[in-house]
Amino acid sequence: MNSFEKLRKVYEKEDEERDKLIKQSREIVKLSKKVIYSVHRHELSKAKKYLSSMQHKIRSVSDKKEPYSKIAVQEYVEAKLFYDYVNTGKLTMDKLRFDVDEVLLGICDLTGELMRYATNCFINNNFKTVLEVKKVMDTIYDELGLFDFRNSELRRKYDSIKYSVKKIDDLVIEIKKLNN
Repeated sequence: MNSFEKLRKVYEKEDEERDKLIKQSREIVKLSKKVIYSVHRHELSKAKKYLSSMQHKIRSVSDKKEPYSKIAVQEYVEAKLFYDYVNTGKLTMDKLRFDVDEVLLGICDLTGELMRYATNCFINNNFKTVLEVKKVMDTIYDELGLFDFRNSELRRKYDSIKYSVKKIDDLVIEIKKLNN
């Protein structure tokens, strides 16, 4: 029975670590939503604060190969890139040191937030920004098109980008109609 007790203790410790990882990952996902929400509301100082908090937490989960940590990293990538783009006008992917699939999934998710951002800019007659976002989205879509994604979550997310690209194309057509 001593062997079973050792196994049980190892199992309980692993289960405890898993629960801790899930909790940390959920905190990162929540912070990601707060970053994105704040950016959309032009509250960049709040977004920066949330992002800073995320950066401290992401280190503890990013090297784990659990589904929960992978989702947390994807959400972090999406929030970080969105914040950086709105704040600087550039996508700063070179400093992201995560698994390539997680970064690519986060980039795919980013296009949805860029579309939402462009729509809000269109509503506020900020047509210049809509055109800039279109260029970024076209670049992302074209660059990701050079990858040979297999039938996976990454493939499905890449395929869904075309709907955001179509929507922004429609906005640009409307801008051209308004300017004529």
